Amino acid sequence: MVSAPTNEHYFLGIDGGGSKCKASIADASGRVLGSALAGPANPLHGVEQTLQSIESAARRALSDAGLPTEALGRLVAGAGLAGVNLPSLYRVISDWPHPFAALHLTTDLRIALLGAHQQDEGAVIVTGTGSCGYVRTACVDHLLGGHGFPYGDQGSGAWMGLEAIKAVLLASDDLGPKTQLIESVAELLQARGLAIVERMSGKPSSDYARLAPLVFDAAEADDPVALDILRSGAHYISAMARKLLAYQPPRLSLIGGMAERLETWLDRDVAEQLSRPLGPPEAGALLFARQQSALANTA
Repeated sequence: MVSAPTNEHYFLGIDGGGSKCKASIADASGRVLGSALAGPANPLHGVEQTLQSIESAARRALSDAGLPTEALGRLVAGAGLAGVNLPSLYRVISDWPHPFAALHLTTDLRIALLGAHQQDEGAVIVTGTGSCGYVRTACVDHLLGGHGFPYGDQGSGAWMGLEAIKAVLLASDDLGPKTQLIESVAELLQARGLAIVERMSGKPSSDYARLAPLVFDAAEADDPVALDILRSGAHYISAMARKLLAYQPPRLSLIGGMAERLETWLDRDVAEQLSRPLGPPEAGALLFARQQSALANTA
C-alpha cells in the first residue's frame, strides 16, 4: 500500500455512461496510480445508481492504486457524466453530499473532448451505448444529438439493437425480409417472437446495445437487413461529422464502443478527416479536475 502524507490530495477522473463508470486516480504530477470500473452512471436512467457507481469506482480505483480507503476524502474529482447536459440532473448531482475533497462536474462529452485532444478545443462524436456530437471552438460549445434512447441516438449501440429487434419481429410475422438476425438475436436473448418483447420491455439502453455486435456481424456477412441498419446509422454519423467540421475544429475524433467497427462504414470524405484520439475520456476527466482545481485555487 502506498504510504502518503495524510494531507496530500490526489486527482480522480470519472467517466460515467449508460453501460459503465470508469475511474482513474493520479497524483499531483499527473502520474496515473490506479483505475477501476463500476456499474452504469447515467443519471437519466437512475440517480441513485449513478451515485453508487461513482463512489464504487472511486473506492476500487483507490484499492488498485494501493491507497487507503481514507484517501477518498483527499480526492479532487472531475466527473463527466452522460445526462447532466439536462439542467435538472446537473443540479441533482451537484447537490450530492459526495465523499470527496471536491467534485467538479461536467458532461461526458467535455471530458471525451479533453481526453481525445488533450486541449480544450476540438470535436468528438461519441458512438457507444448512445450517440452524440460535440464541438468546442473559441470557448463556444455546440451539441448535436444526445437526445437519449429511444428518442434519438441514431448510429449508437442501443439504436442498432432496437432496429435489429424491430426487423426480427417483422420477419417473424412474415411482414419483413428474412435475416440472419432472427437466429442470432434468439440465441443471445433466448427468446423468439413475443417473448423478445417480454424479455426487453422496460430494459435500459445498455441491454439493447448488447445486440449491436450482431448487426455488425450480419452486415459483414452481407445480410441485407443488417446492411440497411448499419448504413442508415453510418449515414447519420457522417452527416453529424460534416456539421461539426463546419465549425472548423482543429481535430475531430470518433470515440466510444462502436467507433472502431463503425468507422469503416462512414462516408470516405468523413473518415479521411478523423484524428485518432490521444487519450480516453477518463484521462480527460483527470485533466478537467486539474483545470478546475487550478481555477479554484486562483480564485
